[in-house]
Amino acid sequence: MCCLKRNTLKTILHLICQLLWVVGLVLAMGGIYLLMTHRHYSLFFSQNYIILSAVFTLCSAAFLLCTGFLGTWLSLKDSRCLQGLFVYLLVVIFCLGSTASALAYVHFRKVFLLYKSSYFFLIKKQKFNFSSLSLFQMGSETASLSEVFEKYTGSSQDINSQTVDATQKELQCCGVSNYTDWLDTSWFNHTGGKLFPRSCCNSTFVSCTGSVNQYWQLYSEGCQIKVEETFKFILSFIMWSCLLGFLTELVLLTTMGRMMMMEQQPFKYHPLHYS
Repeated sequence: MCCLKRNTLKTILHLICQLLWVVGLVLAMGGIYLLMTHRHYSLFFSQNYIILSAVFTLCSAAFLLCTGFLGTWLSLKDSRCLQGLFVYLLVVIFCLGSTASALAYVHFRKVFLLYKSSYFFLIKKQKFNFSSLSLFQMGSETASLSEVFEKYTGSSQDINSQTVDATQKELQCCGVSNYTDWLDTSWFNHTGGKLFPRSCCNSTFVSCTGSVNQYWQLYSEGCQIKVEETFKFILSFIMWSCLLGFLTELVLLTTMGRMMMMEQQPFKYHPLHYS
């Protein structure tokens, strides 16, 4: 009976360790995606603290993969030393995952509050310019978004212009809050007040040239909300992945504890019966 229970616990340990690999890969995807997205929109960030979430997520993913391998080995071979190392790694993963999820939650709340602020500001004001936008962007990590748009020159050699054009095309947006933001830029005045950037053109209108007389052919949404929604999705993905990791670790700790307790059971003497 004891051997049957032990074999059952080993089977559970083996299966859960496979899940641990999956969670590790999912967390690694989230961390890499966050790093790549931040690198792509790095000019829009005045601070880089959000990278810490990606770093702790990737560290947690690496430990999850190593611990999953160790747990699979333990399901096939008994070793008190490896069992202790396995439990220790689970504790380390819990600390790393807690830090990663806490940082992701903090940045998620920052983005969420800024999203609400910009939404209600748009409802009340109906028109947004760069100076008014910077009022509630102060203290936000995306505070330099308006500055990048203000420095737009339309040149393919300018890094700010390349970033703005790429962002507007990929996210299908125009301006910081909407296309009217371009009316207050030096680039718009340099064109004689006749053109918006071609990257503002809606892809469904092939004949769009960015003319002010064809403003309905432009993307209606602003890029700030689109960028914030992108990072909100990634950060929430990391938080839910960390939660799945916590649940998996809890099952593993419970299983390992049962196995170690079974090994510490005292030897029971059975009386000999003579015929």
